[in-house]
Amino acid sequence: QVQLVESGGGLVQAGGSLRLSCVASGSIFGIDVMGWYRQDPGNQRELVAAILSSGTTQYEDSAKGRFTISRDNHMHTVYLQMNSLKPEDTAVYYCGILIRGYTYWGQGTQVTVSS
Repeated sequence: QVQLVESGGGLVQAGGSLRLSCVASGSIFGIDVMGWYRQDPGNQRELVAAILSSGTTQYEDSAKGRFTISRDNHMHTVYLQMNSLKPEDTAVYYCGILIRGYTYWGQGTQVTVSS
């Protein structure tokens, strides 16, 4: 079993910053990819940023230049630093990790950006 616990969401004004954290525990050997996704009502969950075991990162276009994903392998934690937040970034953010072809999800953390 794999458990993911996210934290760091909240309410922030446009232009502000938030840092999301996700701690993984349990049977977490061989993590291939750690990522952050978001979903707002009526839309599908979409990838925001991902970091591979090699350290290579990938960002959704609107996140480029504003968000930074990083990971602490020793602490089994992945972070998402979000700067210059916009109202359209409002969503529930989920941590997801890929292990041997299966994606595990956290419970999500709400991010609300007011204009």
